Amino acid sequence: MREMSTAYSNFSLPTAIHSGSQTRAMIPELFRVLGAKRIVLFSDEGLEEAGIVQKVAEIFEQTLHGTGPELVGIFTEIDQDAGSESVNKATRYVREMAADGLLAVGGGSVIDAVKGIKFALHYGATDIRNKMPGGNNFFQWPEANKIPIPHITVPTTAGTGSEVSPIAVIYNEKTKIKTNIIHPFVASDIAVLDPDLTVGLPPFITAFTGFDALTHAIEALVSPKATAFTDAYALQTIRMIVSALPEVMKDGSNLKARMDMLQASTMGIIAFSVSLSAIPVHNLAHAYGAMFRIPHGLANAVFLPIVMEELPQMYLPKIKQLAEALGLDVHEKTREQLLANVIEKITNLQKEVGLPSDFADYDIPKDSLKSMIQAVKADPSGKAFPLSPELVTKIGKRVSDISV
Repeated sequence: MREMSTAYSNFSLPTAIHSGSQTRAMIPELFRVLGAKRIVLFSDEGLEEAGIVQKVAEIFEQTLHGTGPELVGIFTEIDQDAGSESVNKATRYVREMAADGLLAVGGGSVIDAVKGIKFALHYGATDIRNKMPGGNNFFQWPEANKIPIPHITVPTTAGTGSEVSPIAVIYNEKTKIKTNIIHPFVASDIAVLDPDLTVGLPPFITAFTGFDALTHAIEALVSPKATAFTDAYALQTIRMIVSALPEVMKDGSNLKARMDMLQASTMGIIAFSVSLSAIPVHNLAHAYGAMFRIPHGLANAVFLPIVMEELPQMYLPKIKQLAEALGLDVHEKTREQLLANVIEKITNLQKEVGLPSDFADYDIPKDSLKSMIQAVKADPSGKAFPLSPELVTKIGKRVSDISV
């Protein structure tokens, strides 16, 4: 096991978390406590068609006029991967509506977009792209101050955990790169984890968002900046996902399993964002996702076991803890044997929940390898742990039929 560093670290959780069935009913009162009066609800067109937006919006109709916050607008034009153009458009909408509270209802794209909107409003930006020079805008405490814009998030997928993450990943359509805003107070003030709103999530999306959370936890566990705090969250996330995800796939209406997945997702990103350092799986997933519009969780799911095979030195120091969290027998086994068992367990789970092991379903040009090497290098998440062209080539050939 890798010894914990005695170097400086910090751990904070500025987001209050309310969990449980029907907790969405608390939203107007929570906004009132935060001091907000005019709320805009942000979501996407798919959730609007599925009736999820209405389920949340109608709660405000039950609040007597003049006694609580008012829902003054609904904006559902959020693009996949929180495109910067939709963030800019939504920011203009908030200003036009004179809103003072932001409500995000959706998966990672919606949640990240609203964090981008919050950031743009606070710093007076009209184009979010101008606030991310070089792909990143990194703020640290104590220079970074609280952003006084009431902000509540209701996740409808159990994967990104973005509701409590200090990171907003925004896709820049001009450069075709996923860029990052990292700010300790960009996350929502309050997260409402209501499993009822995830019941209708299609099985395939349930599966790959679940693997997104699993990837967060595993990359947090093996991070050079891991601490006892992050390990606690990471290991419990892994235990819960390996138990709850198969149950959710068997019965999507299983509220207990849905609740477990939501809480695991939230805990996983807490561990990941606090220990953020070397994240090769995410590095590859961001690059491929941006280039070929592959959903982030699906990209993580495909890359996770492959990266573990190709970079064993990252996982061996804590492999016993990881194996135990996955429910594997660790008695009288070498670290190398445990790594092989862990990879097999993850691959079997991948198959069990119906996820692919490559990107055969995506139109990846055969001659795209050079551009992918550059995309992986350019992705901001690769700065702490650059991946060699040789490694990117080797992994690229395993996930798609490509050549130099």
